[in-house]
Amino acid sequence: MSSAQTKSSPPPTPRRGSFRQPTVWLAAGAFLLALTALVVAVAGGGGSEPKVTAGATTAGPRTSALSPTTEPPSPLPSRSVTEAAPTAQATSGSVPDSAVTCPAASVKVSDTATLEQALAQAQPGDSISLADGTYAGNFTAEISGTAAKPIFLCGGAGAVIDGGDTADGYAFHLDRVSYWRLMGFTVRDAQKGVMADGVVGTVIQGLTVEQIGDEAIHLRNFSSDNMVRDNTVRNTGLRSEKYGEGIYIGTAKSNWCTVSDCKTDTSDRNVVLGNHISGTTAESIDIKEGTSDGKVIDNTFDGSKLSGSHNNDSWVDVKGNGWLLQGNTGSHSPEDGFQTHQLVSGWGTGNTFKDNTANVDGPGYGFHLTSDGNEVTCDNKATGAAEGLANVDCTS
Repeated sequence: MSSAQTKSSPPPTPRRGSFRQPTVWLAAGAFLLALTALVVAVAGGGGSEPKVTAGATTAGPRTSALSPTTEPPSPLPSRSVTEAAPTAQATSGSVPDSAVTCPAASVKVSDTATLEQALAQAQPGDSISLADGTYAGNFTAEISGTAAKPIFLCGGAGAVIDGGDTADGYAFHLDRVSYWRLMGFTVRDAQKGVMADGVVGTVIQGLTVEQIGDEAIHLRNFSSDNMVRDNTVRNTGLRSEKYGEGIYIGTAKSNWCTVSDCKTDTSDRNVVLGNHISGTTAESIDIKEGTSDGKVIDNTFDGSKLSGSHNNDSWVDVKGNGWLLQGNTGSHSPEDGFQTHQLVSGWGTGNTFKDNTANVDGPGYGFHLTSDGNEVTCDNKATGAAEGLANVDCTS
């Protein structure tokens, strides 16, 4: 016997007559199997696991029905959202020809928390109503409406979105969405007021945007076919006078790699209509290289606070192509009324200035076109411009 083996007594030798007939063995075996099954069932509590059918999910740990919930109740009723397959970002759209009206509210909000939830749960066709009061923070819209069912965010001038700091943040950010309607409320105290990135078919109407660190309203990063109308923009450039534009379209070439993936920012066919812009330290409207075929119509500009530095010496500066500027009225400029520039070869051309009034009260021109291929029609007017109507001949 090896040392690894365990010493034990040998098995007993069966006695003569101790073996049973085969039928007895079978009966005994059946009894033992039945007894074993009974013991297993008792040990398992006598129950069975529920079956999981296709599509079901296993539940997490159970909690007592008497246990309090660990999450506070939602301030707005939650909605089920059907997740759709991702779609390509829209690059063109349409907006109404006339001013729009807010429909009856489908969602009412009265504080920051309910506004954030309404934006997160927004669905096409929603009309979100802002009660008067201050909504502190930076807010973002990331869900699109449709052409037939835009999403409305409406409030009176007493409903104030307050970014809280003119040195940082976007008070309201339209982030790669289509078919929104921002209407009536006030935006203030942020580095940038309303920022639109990759936005299509949207109307920004009747807002008051004021006390802003840089620019008030900015459409960029392939934001096309939008309408910015009937807004009051004032007191910009509180952080940096160099960047205190009122309404800014597109992106400067120096920022294309930062904003538009090193591509020309073709924020095209945008319309800027009927806005009242004052107290800006940079241009009332700055139209960047890469943008095309937009319209600037029936706006009023007061350039009393234009710094005159960093080339901020006109109400409007056009560096894009094919823009129509018609029926605008400006007053008080440190240099010129309207300007064009070519910052990138092939840009700053094909723009038309028609029936505008330039009350310059300054040393320059009503219309100073430093790039070729642009037109000033003879129905434009300039007063108080030391150099006269334009540096080019007008056309009838």
